[in-house]
Amino acid sequence: MKFIQIVDFETERVDEMRGVMGEWDDEAERRDYSPTSSVLLKDRDNPNRYYAVVTFNSYDEAMRNSDDPRTSEMAGRLEALCTRPTKFVNCDVLEEYPS
Repeated sequence: MKFIQIVDFETERVDEMRGVMGEWDDEAERRDYSPTSSVLLKDRDNPNRYYAVVTFNSYDEAMRNSDDPRTSEMAGRLEALCTRPTKFVNCDVLEEYPS
């Protein structure tokens, strides 16, 4: 079953965060448990609030990714750029429709 994690964060330094995320994407694509896709969203009503929607093939792959020390290091770098603690929402995909 596919698994999606929604990361809710606020920052005034989104360009720096995008740079860190880009480095991580380049590294992560070589792992067999990496996300299959991700989307970065900006909240129209709160200009410094963003959401990263990250899709994995399964919950188990997401946990392998989460347990990887490289992921922890990247998350720490991102958290340092945030203006409040990051919130995570973990979701199992029950249905998926074509776009």
